Formats: sequence, structure tokens, C-alpha cells
Amino acid sequence: MDRATCAAFDHTDTLSHLRARFVLREGVIYLDGNSLGALPANTAATLEKTILHDWGRELIGSWNSADWVNLPRTTGAALSRLLGAAPDEVLVGDSTSVNIFKLLAGVLTLPHIARNKARNVILSERGNFPTDLYIAEGINALLGNRYVLRLVEPGELVSSIDATTAVALITQVDYCTGHLHDMATINTAAKQAGTHVVWDLSHSAGALPLNLNADGAEFAVGCGYKYLNGGPGAPGYLYVEKGWQTRLSTPLSGWFGHQAPFQFVATFVPAENISRFQCGTPSILSMVALGCGIETFHGVNMVDVRAKSLKLTDLFWQLMDEHCDTFGFTCVAPRSRAERASQLSFAHEHAYPIMQALIERGVVGDFRQPNLIRFGFTPLYTRFVDCWDAVMVIRDVMVSGGWQAEKYHRRNTVT
Repeated sequence: MDRATCAAFDHTDTLSHLRARFVLREGVIYLDGNSLGALPANTAATLEKTILHDWGRELIGSWNSADWVNLPRTTGAALSRLLGAAPDEVLVGDSTSVNIFKLLAGVLTLPHIARNKARNVILSERGNFPTDLYIAEGINALLGNRYVLRLVEPGELVSSIDATTAVALITQVDYCTGHLHDMATINTAAKQAGTHVVWDLSHSAGALPLNLNADGAEFAVGCGYKYLNGGPGAPGYLYVEKGWQTRLSTPLSGWFGHQAPFQFVATFVPAENISRFQCGTPSILSMVALGCGIETFHGVNMVDVRAKSLKLTDLFWQLMDEHCDTFGFTCVAPRSRAERASQLSFAHEHAYPIMQALIERGVVGDFRQPNLIRFGFTPLYTRFVDCWDAVMVIRDVMVSGGWQAEKYHRRNTVT
């Protein structure tokens, strides 16, 4: 394997033209799209138009003329294709954490769950993303510690779903290892046990094909700023299968979730559709930016995205084995393609300073506790030659010992 071979892969890549849809700085190999997606090329102009014309000129009239009022649903409809859901089953707004709160609280207060004292377990993974676990703890406290939060290893999830499970809160892709769960298998186990799953799609949406309807998903949430390229702090989204939309109560009964919000009546009457899960006034500027991120997938087949993702991770892993195998790196991602998402993480005792040295050299990944350097591969703009160049920089940093400089050991607030 050499650089020319990697460049040849790019030459035959049917997705290579999509790189032009993004603003990518010369001299930077950006492998952190699993944390913050790159800037779409049309976002700045679209936001400028929204600010200067829709807000600056049309003022409050843009709630109607620019259809701001319906953006949570229309943006959700645009996103639904990437999730394998119906257009009226996805709503954009609030953060992932807030949306977990809405759906998890809604499930736990369903009569057949709340009244069955034998169903007292909130099931999740020990290594789940912390915010998911924190929200679960908070809801349980609000419900008088009615439930027990049970944390198991990834391979124990299916066997742990039983008659005691009130709900399973599962992130489809592990944020540290990149391990990918089989959604259909877990949903089937939940249905057989008479319980429910709330999925977190934050590290899967936009990176691999999702088929929420076909895989039997009832509830899901996710964020918009990773592979969906919606920008820092982009709105989250939630999915509620249509049959559940009028059966699930939301604990955050804000005015935009009312069936007639502009009648301004004193009593909350939830909308008879996905809109009931809206809360406060939608954040228009950030939602417009997320819309631009979703547009980067226009005309893109997610099957092709998945195929390129696997080729990129295969290549990067191979190059690390060939050129960096003597430097103490251990890849913690699954070898099995069926269980691997679009990222690779390598354990190393000096992971933090190594990553800081790489970033200064133009290879941007990130660090995760306690000892992982993490690289995300975004098929819409990551090239095969980027894999070669990045691994050569990693090798040089290790051979030279450049990572040992004192400045690389000082911890930033955001790692």
C-alpha cells in the first residue's frame, strides 16, 4: 500500500464530488466529523439571507412568509429519509438531552409500564454516553426512584431485556469504540418482552443507512452537529413511530406542542401528531443551518456512504498496522464490519499529548477518556489519501517523539 494507490481509490470514488459541498481548509485532514461536522458550502449564504432578508427586512412576518413556524416539521421531514422513517414521524428541535427526557419520561409514565411494579428496570450500557445516563437518573429521581438503572456490557443487552425491563435506553453506536448494535435484533427482543427501546442515533445518523420503520423502532433521538453537519450546538431531533404519537405524553408541554398554539388558551391540549413533542419557540437560525447540513446528502444513497465508510476504516486500520504497529497503539473498534460504525479509536498510554501534537500538525481527531485517540470518517468529504497522509503524520510524531513537548500535556477544557 502506498500513497499513489490511495489516490487511485479517490479517483474511482463515486462520492468524491461531494467534497465540494463543504468548506475544508487546505493543509488540514479533518477526522473529527463524528464530533462536529464540517461547514457546508452553502450554510453561510443561507444564514446571511435568513438574517438580512427574512429577519432584517421581513421581520416577524417571516414566521409566515418564510414558514419559520413549520421548520421543526419540514426539517424533520427532510431528515426522515436518512433515518428510514416517514416524513411525519420526525421532529427537529431542542437538544438530544431534552429529547431523551421527553421520550424516556413518556415511556416510563405509560400506564402499562407505570402500573406494573415488576417492570422496574431502566436498562442501558455501562459505557453509554454520559448525558443519556444522567437524564435517566434525573427522571428516576423525579419519579420517586421508582426504577433501577441497570448497566450491562454491550453483548449482554439482548439477554438482559426481560419482564423486569421498563425501557431500554440504547445508543446505536458506542461513542468510544464505534461498536454498532443490531437495531432489528434488539427491537425484536424488546417486543417479545413487552417493553420499549429509546434509541440514541447521534453517532449513526448520516454515517450509515438507518431503517427505523423496517427495523421496528418506536422511539429515537439524535443530534444534528455530527455527521449531519448542522453546526455547533445544532438542534437535536426525535422520532416517534406514528402509532405512538397520540399515545405518548410529553412532560414538557410547551405552547408549540399545543394543538392550536395561537389560540392562547390556558389549558394544554396536545397536538394529535408529532408536533405534540415540540416545546418552546423553535431556534430558527440554528434550524436553518441544520437544513443546510441535511441538504449535503441530496441525491446521495446511504448504502454508498456505508460502503465508503467501511473502506476508509479498513484502509486506515491497515495503514496503522503497517506503519505504526511498534508504537503501542491498540485499536478498540470491532474487526467485524457488521459491528463497526464510521470511526476508529486507538488506545495509548499517552493518548492526550499525541492527539494534541497531531492537531498542531493538521490531523484533527479528538481524545476520549481515559486513553483513546479517536478518528471519525465522514464519507461525504474524507478522502482515501487523507488516511495515508494522516497515518504518515502519526508515524512521524511517534518516531520524532514530538508529542513529548510539555505544551501538548496541558489539558484543554474541550478534549
